[in-house]
Amino acid sequence: MTVAEIKVIAKEMGVKTSNMKKVDLIRAIQHAEGNPICFDTHSRENCGQEICMWRRDCN
Repeated sequence: MTVAEIKVIAKEMGVKTSNMKKVDLIRAIQHAEGNPICFDTHSRENCGQEICMWRRDCN
């Protein structure tokens, strides 16, 4: 997913997006959703979130 696409999702959720990198945008969205803030924390294999929309880009 591109940064522009992620910014659209973030703005729809009321997350401010100015000067945020992709990782920070996704983590802010995870926080706003009430989900664990785990994107790109090198825990993909152990996170248990198989249907996460960010999984394909996660490490």
